[in-house]
Amino acid sequence: MFWIGLLTALGLVFAAPHLVGNEFYLRTGYTVLQFVVLATAWNLLGGYAGYVNFGAAAFFAVGAYTTVFLYKLFPLFQVPVWMIFLMVPAAGLVAGLLGLITGLLTLRLRGVYFSIATLALAVVMHTVVTNWRFIGGATGVSILPPREVPLAFMFHSYVEFLFVMMGCITVAALLLARYVERSWIGRGLAAIRDDEDAAECMGVPTLRLKLFAATLSGCLFGVAGAPLPYQVGYIEPMSAFSLVYAVNALAMPMIGGTATWLGPLLGALLLGSAQEAARVTISSELNLLITGALLIVFVVVAPQGLIGLLRRLRGTP
Repeated sequence: MFWIGLLTALGLVFAAPHLVGNEFYLRTGYTVLQFVVLATAWNLLGGYAGYVNFGAAAFFAVGAYTTVFLYKLFPLFQVPVWMIFLMVPAAGLVAGLLGLITGLLTLRLRGVYFSIATLALAVVMHTVVTNWRFIGGATGVSILPPREVPLAFMFHSYVEFLFVMMGCITVAALLLARYVERSWIGRGLAAIRDDEDAAECMGVPTLRLKLFAATLSGCLFGVAGAPLPYQVGYIEPMSAFSLVYAVNALAMPMIGGTATWLGPLLGALLLGSAQEAARVTISSELNLLITGALLIVFVVVAPQGLIGLLRRLRGTP
């Protein structure tokens, strides 16, 4: 059943550009899938281990600016198309390394102190990027897609290619989260979330597990941000470090249900679709309002999110 679901998901990802045909819907779908990856990345540390991370936008922006850095190193008309495929793992590597370093410095803190430290990280990284002229600095930088569409025999436009790339990243992120949740790593992180002191007394390698979760979370954030410069065409610090990414990365798992791989998926699909619908019908300024309103409703009505609400209705623990 699992493999059938996996193959179906991949089939839908590759078939969607040919079935939809409208680039507007593909761009909207790209944004929603991007939020699924962001929510999944946050959940690895914030949901499974209970360490609330307010610095999601920092890791996301680091992934995006890794792409910008490579773009500036290799001018557009001199770089082969296959370099696009190297930017995603490179962004994941850089953001994962940042997650590891951040974890080493902050994961001995707990509760609100850890959250404040991650928020400070976002401020520091924003300052670094704003003053780094090579990657555009405060004025930003324009990114043009290559003249050739990667895998042109499969895709008619670069928008289709980016959608499928983000779809594959989303499937991989969900598979990774599902594996972590059902492995000894997930059980160890759950023990940390429930009672870290008791878990350590029982022999759970708490620091190593937290560092693993922080590194993997940072890596997924970076991978989600890597295609952003090619998707938007112009990137600057205010948009890359936008509050929208930080708030949605936290709110979507909480609305869908933390500590489960399915919760961030449901929360991102619900909230992301609502935000995109509001953006094209009313105003993009409503995004944070919608997020805040839904978050308040779920905290009051269903504090364990959609997954918890469904379990409660079914009478299962």
